[in-house]
Amino acid sequence: MHTVVERELELNLVLSPERSIAVPARLTYRSDDPYAVHITFHIGSDHPVGWTFARELLVEGVFRPCGHGDVRVWPTKVAGRSVVLMALSSPDGDALLEAPTAQVSVWLERTLRAVPPGFEAEQLGIDEGLAELLAPTPADDLWLRDPWPSDESKDGD
Repeated sequence: MHTVVERELELNLVLSPERSIAVPARLTYRSDDPYAVHITFHIGSDHPVGWTFARELLVEGVFRPCGHGDVRVWPTKVAGRSVVLMALSSPDGDALLEAPTAQVSVWLERTLRAVPPGFEAEQLGIDEGLAELLAPTPADDLWLRDPWPSDESKDGD
């Protein structure tokens, strides 16, 4: 059975230091995709936009700057409020989003209870799948036997 942890919240799309616009968003975590978090922007619109990145990146970004490249996350204060900033880059453009730290943290705590850090691989069943793939079968004996006896004499004759 898989667990889904969701939270709808309002993010601010930062257009300039003086101006931002509210963007409805949904944070989603699924235990069947345990390393990732999913953020959908413009929920309820005809063209929602989705981003997926490492849960660990968001967890760390609540406390200190992290990430590079397409996703960077860091904590800061805006007008006396604690927020998490997410800088997202893609070939279609860049976005700087501001999320309330308290709401993101509560949601992240729920994801960490659903699948604690270090237990993600267990959710994927990788070990069980590999064991099943690598388990010997009766047919393996046929492949492991030498089908042609050696021409060499055992006595050195």
